[in-house]
This record gives sequence, C-alpha cells and structure tokens, in this order.
Amino acid sequence: MAQRLREAPTTVGALETVAEFYGPMPVGVTVSHHGRIFVCFPRWGDPVDFTLAELRDGHTLPYPDAAANLFDPDAPAESLISVQSVVVDPADRLWALDTGRPRGQPIPAGGQKLVGIDLARNGVVRTIVFPGDVALPTTYLNDVRFDLRRGAAGMAFITDSSTEGPNGIIVVDLHSGRSWRRLHDHPSTKAEWGFLPIVEGEPLMTRPREGPPTPLGTGSDGIAISADGDRLYYCPLASRRLYSVSVAALADEHMSDAQVAETVLDHGEKGASDGLESDDRGRIYATNYEHNAILRRNPDGTYDTLVQDPRLLWPDTLCVSMDQHLYVIANQLHRQPGYHHGEDLRHKPYHLLRIPIDAGPVLLT
Repeated sequence: MAQRLREAPTTVGALETVAEFYGPMPVGVTVSHHGRIFVCFPRWGDPVDFTLAELRDGHTLPYPDAAANLFDPDAPAESLISVQSVVVDPADRLWALDTGRPRGQPIPAGGQKLVGIDLARNGVVRTIVFPGDVALPTTYLNDVRFDLRRGAAGMAFITDSSTEGPNGIIVVDLHSGRSWRRLHDHPSTKAEWGFLPIVEGEPLMTRPREGPPTPLGTGSDGIAISADGDRLYYCPLASRRLYSVSVAALADEHMSDAQVAETVLDHGEKGASDGLESDDRGRIYATNYEHNAILRRNPDGTYDTLVQDPRLLWPDTLCVSMDQHLYVIANQLHRQPGYHHGEDLRHKPYHLLRIPIDAGPVLLT
C-alpha cells in the first residue's frame, strides 16, 4: 500500500521542498543518475508497511516490490527488515543497508546485510550478509559509502553507530563479499563523554518514561569519501568533531587495527552532525542539528553555511545528485518519545528538501 506523500515544489530562498511525508519517519535518501529518488523507513517504532521505497508519481511505493519488504523470520537474509541507509553507487546501482533490527526484537541470523539492487531490472542482484564477528550483536549499521576504484569490484565502508557496544568502521570487498572491522572501539568512533547538544533551545538527552536522563551515546554515524578517494571522513553523532582515516589502510585487510589507527586525523570541530556527504570538488557537507543548518567544509579546511532554515528540524541523511543538488531528509528525530519521557513531540509532515550546491549561502529566520 502506497504511503501518503505530497510532492511540493515550494521554494523558500534556495531550499526546495521535494516531498512531505505523512506516514512513518524517513531516514535515508538517495538519487539515481537518472533522477529517481529512493527513501527508507527503518522500523524504529512507527508502523512501517515497507522499509524501502521509491518516490514516484506523488506516492512512496515499496521498492523493489512489496514482497521484498515483507520480513520472513525463516529467511531473514532474503527480506528487507529495517533499512537504515540507501545509497546509489558511482555505477548507478542501488544499495540498501539493512540493520536487521526491528525495534524491540532480536537480530535474526542473516539479518544484518548489504543488499544490491539493479535499477534497470528493479530486482535484488546481490546480498552480502555480515558474519557475527563483523556485525556484532550490539552493532547498528548506520550509513554506507562506496569507492569503486579499489579492489576488483570496489569497496564499501559502513559506520557502526551502536549505543550498546563497540563502534567502528566495517569494510566490505564487493568482489568477494568479505568484510572486516576497522577502528574497533577507537576513541574517534565513540560518543564524546559529557556531550550535551542543544536542539530547539533544549538540552537533548535520552529521557525514558522512568529513571534519570542519560547523555546521547551514538557513535560513528556520518560518513563520506573524499573526491580523490584518499580519505574516509566520519563523525560520531554525539560529538562536534570531524575525523578521517586513510582509505588505503582501511582496504588493506592485512594491516593491523593499530596501524590503521595511526592514519586517523582529527580535523577539529564542525558542529554537531548526523549525516555527511562529499562532492567532486573536494568539499565535505555536514548537517548541523543544533542550528537547523548544513555546513560545507572547503578543501582548505574553512567552513561555509550552505543553508540555515527552520524546516531543517534534525537534518539527517545527505545526498549529492548528478545535477548538483544536495538532498536532505529532515525528520524531527530529536522529538521522538525516547528523548521526552515517552511523549512523542513530532508533528507531521517530515520533509525531503534540496538545494543547489553552488547556490551560495542562505540563512532564514
């Protein structure tokens, strides 16, 4: 069943509303080389009929079809359970990162996986299941980026943003399907101790119905690859710092974790971010959820404000399209019940927005 969606080509300044969502909360977005738009809805608690969708003709439709989105407990590797990230790679193939973690349920064996979909045939063509020593019982597969210049068929890099166990980066050889962990529990991948963001003028903490509040514990989340393929940028969600690591070191299965860690660079503060993205001019984009903004880091390390807009209520995932627009999901993540003693403060619709990446800085109040 298609979800309610309103396509709204409304423009305020340079930030355009592409779609409004009145169903479950969207998280990931990606755009194919030919302009097809895909979004995902992880099963975090909202009723979710399908976890991966295409925006088409004013509707969100299950993708690649409804059957692929039906969780079969007897075949977890063959169904999409809870897609957290969806990305079109440089070869125009769609990949869905499945956490295998529907809220309140254990992770089934084979549920944590990376699923490749052929956009010409609209069908699954590859499923890479992560072994238990790579995707741990505590792992939360968060976001993924691809570099097809390395190895026989390219590499994928995934952040483990777990709030329950070690964080790190998962590396996938797309030719063999082998995967391994890097920067396992490294300080750069972990939530910053004592971190306290201020969102909509209020301190943001985990606040259960009963018991004391606790600081955010989400580790490595945002991820982006530099234009030259040399560095992988990443950031914990519960931090304001930006880090990078050598892609060559990550891709070398024979290097020790200590050797890989020696290539980590701390690039200083960039604000509190969820999603990261990069473009072909060596620039890195970072959401800023404290200020309803998206920042851009230039190759010389300076920052610009690409846009600040009240509609950017928790800017989450970023995607640069072939026509040089930056797409962003604004999903009010911080208003979920877990941060407000069980009270849901979200107000629909959620938004998919976009801005030309060279439109110049835009600030709205």
